[in-house]
Amino acid sequence: MPSTLGWTIKDWQNTYQQGASPESLLGELLASLDATDAAWISLLDKPGLDTALAELAQTLQKAGGDKSKLPLYGIPFAAKDNIDAAGFETTAACPAFAYTPENDANTVARLKAAGAIVIGKTNLDQFATGLVGTRSPYGAVPNSFKPEIISGGSSSGSSSVVARGLVPFALGTDTAGSGRIPAGLNNLVGLKPTKGLFSIRGVVPACRSLDCVSIFALTVNDAGQVSDVMAGFDAEDAFSRQAPYALPLDGPALRRPGPIKRLAIPEQPQWFGDQQAEAAWDSAISLWQQQGVELVALDFSPMLELAALLYEGPWVAERHAAVEDFMVSHNEDMNPVVKGIISKAGNFSATDTFKAQYRKEELLRQIDKLLADVDALLVPTAPTAPTIEAVNADPVTLNSQLGTYTNFVNLADMSALAIPAGFRDDGLPFGVTLISGAWKDAELQRLACQWLNSHPTPLGATSKDRPGEAPATTTSTPTIQVAVVGAHLSGMPLNTQLSERYSVLLEQTTTSANYRLFALPNTTPPKPGLKRVSSGEGQEIIVEVWEMPASAFGSFVDLIPAPLGIGSVELADGRWVNGFICEGYGLDGAEDVTAFGGWRAYIASKS
Repeated sequence: MPSTLGWTIKDWQNTYQQGASPESLLGELLASLDATDAAWISLLDKPGLDTALAELAQTLQKAGGDKSKLPLYGIPFAAKDNIDAAGFETTAACPAFAYTPENDANTVARLKAAGAIVIGKTNLDQFATGLVGTRSPYGAVPNSFKPEIISGGSSSGSSSVVARGLVPFALGTDTAGSGRIPAGLNNLVGLKPTKGLFSIRGVVPACRSLDCVSIFALTVNDAGQVSDVMAGFDAEDAFSRQAPYALPLDGPALRRPGPIKRLAIPEQPQWFGDQQAEAAWDSAISLWQQQGVELVALDFSPMLELAALLYEGPWVAERHAAVEDFMVSHNEDMNPVVKGIISKAGNFSATDTFKAQYRKEELLRQIDKLLADVDALLVPTAPTAPTIEAVNADPVTLNSQLGTYTNFVNLADMSALAIPAGFRDDGLPFGVTLISGAWKDAELQRLACQWLNSHPTPLGATSKDRPGEAPATTTSTPTIQVAVVGAHLSGMPLNTQLSERYSVLLEQTTTSANYRLFALPNTTPPKPGLKRVSSGEGQEIIVEVWEMPASAFGSFVDLIPAPLGIGSVELADGRWVNGFICEGYGLDGAEDVTAFGGWRAYIASKS
């Protein structure tokens, strides 16, 4: 096996910094891979590697030879074989459908521009239709822990090669859960982004209005780092979306900015007789209750009804629209289960489609009302873990069961993050998924890091220990940092003006030594004034730095009475942040309380 087995992105980066070359590391990796492995459909050959390395050299040259400008320099990854990568055929797990693309998919191009190298294309349920990983002429992909168990699909191969540590990350796609179910069944992180955050240009469509490119990674940090590279508006993709400048402050909590503090869980989870999964969920829930979040049991009926629309309603016609011409000319070349599912499109009329759309909107309104006071959902990723044999015997029913807590997410325009949550008594991994509104991707990653730091599992199916998790993503709505010095401090009378705006306390620190603090006269509640002075005339003053959504900043500033205002405040470490300042006239008659070192100590002295 290669020496790079189980490496995270950071491991690859550290080794390159120590002088290793992509030629040697990637050559060793490719030499170790087995082309007959069911997870792969195609692998980079020696001429292909030479070409990729030459392209990497050109990319580095354009960056002025500065490898720090290429965050994924020399790092290998795999792409699901319904995502175009120049130099590889795209098959969508159907040889008769295969074509050789001239260009990379937008997501692949972005990764290459950051220095990453595609080393192979991975197996999938044909045309990304399935959650099982068995519907492929290239073979069923076995679970990375127990080969008789399914890997999950449709992104089966991508999950397998990451779980076994062959690559640090891989691309999948997700329409109904294809980027989450395989993560849950293989002890991985599965990032299902907000629809439109990543371009789907260059992806063989399943349901174009719902499709997302997804990320499988060993850690949340790696998934977030890859997400940052891939995110961005693509004007050539009709389904790409501009990230909003800020999230609204009204509406359901899961569509507002701010930290995740209340999680909805299913009131009566469905397990379909899988007692091992049920026991693992119960154990995970008891541990989640120690995470500083409130768990709220809710009736998931509206979400389950919405989920049923995806395969039992006219959205199956969108899958037919993607392969209609191919089905006419190559009907016998398709997997019979996949063909049977897509052929159901003929059962629905245009009228049925509009009726289903209306019902979807009605359900979304119900869901918004149901989730008005929760910040996110916590669900089992996969409620059961069937064997390959069982799926082959009953492919449709078991596939449907797997999608219980995944199928509704894209229809509801939500973001999701599947994460490891321990192991079942039979040794199989168990996973949970965090779900929130669109553009809440970063908030989900923060909470996931908190969970995994408290309850780490090994990396995938390797024996490597999980490193400490810290969210790497910056693909969130804008925020503003504000240093508060007086009545807005934690526990003080005006702190609610911050909490009402979903602000987060980042740190307690001090200003530089160039400030003096004054107690302003005739203010209710008592308020301080911060004055910047010349070097040697002041001292450090305790402040708290809070982060608030940019959309909330204006309403916050509007509450600040004269002579106070917001300006720039210098912190002890040299940073300048927004903070409370006071106009000079407001200090007339004010008491100098600098000696207390902070407002809290001064208030305590008065009582």
